[in-house]
Amino acid sequence: MDKLKRVLSGRDAEEPSGLAEVIDSTSLGWGTRVKGFVACFAIGCLCSILGSCLLWIPRKGLILFAVFYTLGNIASIGSTLFLMGPMKQLKRMFEPTRLIATIIMLVSI
Repeated sequence: MDKLKRVLSGRDAEEPSGLAEVIDSTSLGWGTRVKGFVACFAIGCLCSILGSCLLWIPRKGLILFAVFYTLGNIASIGSTLFLMGPMKQLKRMFEPTRLIATIIMLVSI
């Protein structure tokens, strides 16, 4: 009888799949999400400021600026993944009202 209930409700598998176990084990608590956001955002800001300071070094300054400023932007954008989660972040970035801004930002990076 239990097997029939599982089949009818869509939970046919006896044991949870490996993917379900990974998803359950990697879910983060709110405190961990906030700590990850703050750490990632701080690293992003530090890289951006460092890139701006390295701009004035002769010969290699422009390359160092581009590398560190790009890493800083990616880290700052990635910090919001901790708060919303990756799929929700991507869905919101590619909503029709934000699509043009997202494309311009990604091309600029």
